[in-house]
Amino acid sequence: MGHSHGDHGPVEVGQRARTILIGFLAVVGVLAVAGMIWLWPTGAQLDGALNRIDEVPGVTYEDATIASITEGCESVDVGPVEGPPCLTAQVTIDTGPDAGGETAVELTGAQVHAGLKAGDSVEIARQPTVDGTFYSFSGVNRLPVIGVMLALLVVAVLAVARLRGFMALVALGIAAYVLLGFMLPAVIVGKPGMAVALSGATVIMFIVLYVAHGVSIRTSAALAGTLLGLGVTTALGAVSVAAARLSGFADENEYDLAQLAPAINMQDLLMVGIIIGGLGVLNDVTITQASSVWELRAAAPEWSRAKVFRAGMRIGRDHIASTIYTIVFAYAGAALAVLLLLYFTTRKPLDLLGVEMFASEAVRTLGSAIGLVLSVPITTGIAALTVGPARAAEPTRAAAPTAES
Repeated sequence: MGHSHGDHGPVEVGQRARTILIGFLAVVGVLAVAGMIWLWPTGAQLDGALNRIDEVPGVTYEDATIASITEGCESVDVGPVEGPPCLTAQVTIDTGPDAGGETAVELTGAQVHAGLKAGDSVEIARQPTVDGTFYSFSGVNRLPVIGVMLALLVVAVLAVARLRGFMALVALGIAAYVLLGFMLPAVIVGKPGMAVALSGATVIMFIVLYVAHGVSIRTSAALAGTLLGLGVTTALGAVSVAAARLSGFADENEYDLAQLAPAINMQDLLMVGIIIGGLGVLNDVTITQASSVWELRAAAPEWSRAKVFRAGMRIGRDHIASTIYTIVFAYAGAALAVLLLLYFTTRKPLDLLGVEMFASEAVRTLGSAIGLVLSVPITTGIAALTVGPARAAEPTRAAAPTAES
């Protein structure tokens, strides 16, 4: 028997189960890395697959600070015609050849409702013309706010989780590189979406689990459950996308993307989204189940594996109940604007599930939820088989006599 350590002391590990588990993960890991090497796109392939949006010649983007905002715009006629409001922002130019100067830019549409005020940092587009230099509003400089929030997250994670939290952040950074450096470019150049998603997601899970939770048989059991749950999610997603005849074109963003990167298979992109969307919550469930089984075995070494499994499943059922809400509300929050459209149609909500915009979200949510639910018994079973067999309970020591006895 091997040993793994828990809070209650060492936990015996079955040697045969350990060998099978390590062998399975080794094979899957090698296949995933080989798949990434095979599918990794070259820079030339990526450049050839993109129809980049050309910028207007001579246009540069400069930083500016809003000095004041007034209602109305010179380019909008004031009259009885109703339309979106327009604001004029007087800004001080902070960068570029005109730094230190002032200019006026017009705010229309969504810009009017952003809550801009004096002192805000914005980006403006500078375009030289034969009649002089023309400035227009480009966007809000939101990087400082995002930077502060990111710093607060890092501080909170380090303060609460300490070294484990630091390792989780490191793992997250590596996983982001795999996603942005491999998975998305591979999809853009037209590589098989299913293979890209599975190889990339597998490598991400290896990195995240082992870096954040340490290399151990307990983590390996969670990883095996995660990978099998991921396989279930992928299979269900593929069957559902095909059976529901989803094209992957849910809104105008997909149409724009198809024009910019014509090699993308939009059905494959939908599948990649289903797989990536389920990674985080799947990982959460499996590591919790594996840890629960380990703690149960450490606390009750005399229990049989079947009894440990049943106790682990009681924990898992509670976890499933809470995590299902997490998945549904996470997707509902992301698709809130889409859900609001249900109130502006005379058709019944159930009828609208046939519309691709809603059907794709339903398939995405249900596929992830089913994979999540099934990952609980899978991971609990793997962990229960991995821990050692029941041991005879140690005899309870007699209490030492006291002065009063």
